[in-house]
Amino acid sequence: MSRLYFFILVLLVSISGFSQGMLLPVISVIFETNGESAAINGLHATGLYIGVLLASPFMEAPLRKLGYKPLMVTGGFLVIISLFSFIWLQSIWIWFFLRLLIGIGDHMLHFSTQTWVTSKSTPQNRGRNISLYGLSFGLGFAVGPFMVPLVKTSPSLPFIVSGCISLAAWLFVFVLRNEYPPQGPDETSGDNSAKRFYRAVLFGWVAFLPAFGYGFLETALNGSFPVYALRLGISVDAVALILPAFAIGSIVFQFPLGLLSDRFGRKRVLLVILLMGALCFMTAGLFPSPAVIGGCFFMAGMAVGSMFSLGISYMSDLLPSHLLPAGNLLCGISFSLGSMIGPVAGGWYMQRFESANLFYFITVILICIWLALVFGKTKHSPASESHSFPVS
Repeated sequence: MSRLYFFILVLLVSISGFSQGMLLPVISVIFETNGESAAINGLHATGLYIGVLLASPFMEAPLRKLGYKPLMVTGGFLVIISLFSFIWLQSIWIWFFLRLLIGIGDHMLHFSTQTWVTSKSTPQNRGRNISLYGLSFGLGFAVGPFMVPLVKTSPSLPFIVSGCISLAAWLFVFVLRNEYPPQGPDETSGDNSAKRFYRAVLFGWVAFLPAFGYGFLETALNGSFPVYALRLGISVDAVALILPAFAIGSIVFQFPLGLLSDRFGRKRVLLVILLMGALCFMTAGLFPSPAVIGGCFFMAGMAVGSMFSLGISYMSDLLPSHLLPAGNLLCGISFSLGSMIGPVAGGWYMQRFESANLFYFITVILICIWLALVFGKTKHSPASESHSFPVS
């Protein structure tokens, strides 16, 4: 696969990150300004990830039959149409449905591009390639919250900008030549998707936890933190500056962590960054000023902002190549479950406890994942065999 193809794949995932990074804080601010409760705000944010979960069981078979490109085309189209629909349809529950459609479209893009990248990477360059993939998502996600101040000009403006940018990137899909995921012995022996999912869980369940943690963290910060910050007396403009600090931190260290994981092992690096992230959020909870929170977000981003890409790399180490489509789907499902639980749990936590500190809640989640990685055991699987992108 050429450099151009690799560039197009990471461009697509960066635009997906941009739309998600814009959608969560923009809608949270709009709802909070309109007087909606934190619980409703958090529940509404789950729409995108419910879409991911609804679509996940039906993704693997079409990918194996049709290849990567058709899923990218369809997913991008759904995202673009949904983004522009926010302009014309002004209803809380219609917006929930649009979020659901964006979740389906985004997952089609993520699943196809992510599987393409992992199936073309060797253990020697897997951390590097997937870190570039994660870096592109982080870049897009970092830019997304900068759309929040546009709400003051017009609530429709962030959706117009995001829709236009997504449309421009989506057109590059048509440059790609279609390819298909690798096949294994189970295709010829009659095994079905359920058995492949079972084997993927058996061999690699522990690698799905970082994806869950990243999803929880992402939506708790982008969905619940704006509400928490406004209640602390932090301005909307300050929130728009603080939120990207996490994504910018992840951008700074995403690629170095990928290289370190190639050298020292994915699990060791994951254990170190989880402890560092927990320490950063504990500090933000102890000293909740805008400057301290912004600095802690940046440092936490440098650490746990790479959880998702490192989790994918770890999963790819544990599974044989023919199970990578199932493994990537399960990573997406884990991410979505975390993303659904994040804003709901964060909203409930703030509403249930009057003096609730959101950052302590996040710290506990990171420590729980660290403990699971330390003590969790998986069944041994043959090493995956794949071909690398010629991007070095």
